[in-house]
Amino acid sequence: MPTAAIEALFERYGPKYRVFVTFTAILGVVAMLLNATMINVAIPVIMGAFGVGQDTVHWLATGYIAAMTVAMLLNDWFVRTFGMRATYLGAMSIFTIGAVMGGLSANIETMIVARLLQGTGAGLVQPLSMVLMYQIFPVHQRGKAMGLFGLGVVVAPTLGPTLGGVLLDGFNWHYVFFTSVPVAGLGSILAWLFMPWRSGEDVKPRFDWTGLVLLVTFVGSLLIGLSSGQREGWHAPIIAVYFSIFALSLLSFLWWEWRVPDPILQLRLFLNREFAAAAVVRMALGAGLYGTTYLIPLFVQTVQSYSPTRSGLLMVPAGLTMMLLMPVGGRLADRLPRHWLILGGLFAFAASALLMTSAHTDTPFWTFASWLVVGRIGLAFVIPTINVTALRSLSGPLLSQGSGAVNFMRILGGALGVNLIAVALEHRTAVFSQALAGMQTPDNILTQELMQRLSGLLSQLGWPIEMHPQVALYMLGDSLYAQASMLAFRDVFLYLGLVYFVAMLPALLLRERKQKVPAMPSAARNSEARGGARS
Repeated sequence: MPTAAIEALFERYGPKYRVFVTFTAILGVVAMLLNATMINVAIPVIMGAFGVGQDTVHWLATGYIAAMTVAMLLNDWFVRTFGMRATYLGAMSIFTIGAVMGGLSANIETMIVARLLQGTGAGLVQPLSMVLMYQIFPVHQRGKAMGLFGLGVVVAPTLGPTLGGVLLDGFNWHYVFFTSVPVAGLGSILAWLFMPWRSGEDVKPRFDWTGLVLLVTFVGSLLIGLSSGQREGWHAPIIAVYFSIFALSLLSFLWWEWRVPDPILQLRLFLNREFAAAAVVRMALGAGLYGTTYLIPLFVQTVQSYSPTRSGLLMVPAGLTMMLLMPVGGRLADRLPRHWLILGGLFAFAASALLMTSAHTDTPFWTFASWLVVGRIGLAFVIPTINVTALRSLSGPLLSQGSGAVNFMRILGGALGVNLIAVALEHRTAVFSQALAGMQTPDNILTQELMQRLSGLLSQLGWPIEMHPQVALYMLGDSLYAQASMLAFRDVFLYLGLVYFVAMLPALLLRERKQKVPAMPSAARNSEARGGARS
């Protein structure tokens, strides 16, 4: 139900208010997700600029997503305490400070802190925008509303990598952070005009500080444990400590949130079958969407030697397809059985990931782009449908909590997805490197031929003959690592495809139950039949 403030704004601006506030809500989401996706094409450049590896640089993506995960659960308290307008403006301010700090960073640690600030702002805005659009559209148009909201969510992944590539090739990585500042400024001005304010008679809830500490502890210890496992060794005592803290804090968080009067995560939402199933599917969507936007630019730049601009352009056809089909998916969610749209979309994304398992150093640009298009077609039908399905069974008081919870599951899936992808990629690369190196023995005829060819090439280039063995061995090792890296990427694409196939199981629970029409007593049926005959 629309609040009194929303009704007052409709009276002030008339029917066009729905257009104004929709644009404002979508602009905020675009401003924040634009920076989240632009950073992905900059990761190889930042690795070189600061001399860090994947085990550190992935925190630019993981830290952003982790902060967004926590902030999404705080959204309900901020909205109920300060109102939508103040929460939106505060989140934009936090995000802008993070953007400026990131652009001025002199070391990787400062940049990670900046990404945490940006993620906090983004986490507050997304559930707020989703609930607002759900409230300003009538019931029969809520699929359309979620389609428009989803359109805003995919505009950034479409434009972000391309814009980031252009900025990197034309300027430097600093501008990847600065570009989102003007968009955030415009969104703040529009929010002051069109966002609903807080009603003075609303009761302010108590803040769940204990829940927040436990939430930050279990999310942080899980992600740190996963990212440190490959470096420290999975059997190292410190890794056992991280995962023990994660398990204890997670159980404590669930126990506390169940009994506290004003929780930051209303666990009773998950007693609703449709909401719980939709939340699990949303988690898988987050893992796949954020995972692929992190993985694909990394693959084409490291394996296929794409420039940042070219890697960004690779994402454009899929993004444009998704932008065109997202409103269509929203309209279909108002008309067709929703579980079929969700199952079909998940199948399409899984098929897209499996197609990428055949990627190699010479995969043509448009072949890779077409594989991405297949997956984005599926997401265009899943995202608006799953949002409507998750929220439709919730009453007004639970709507904001439900929006925060379902977005929390999506972003938690994204954080886990990016982190596990980084771990799996590093692990599989090491496994393949070891296996390929073990095959390079003096008895290996192919290795002997390759070494001879490399020695001949070095002679043509004028290298001293005494240096040929060492340089040839280095070139052989570099070639083996590139091969191992390509095989590791293939394995990770396979894992993503399997995740989406598994996500189809909870999606089956989203099938709408047919309401049974009570049988009419026989006397009533006879009376109705006689009445029909007389007429």
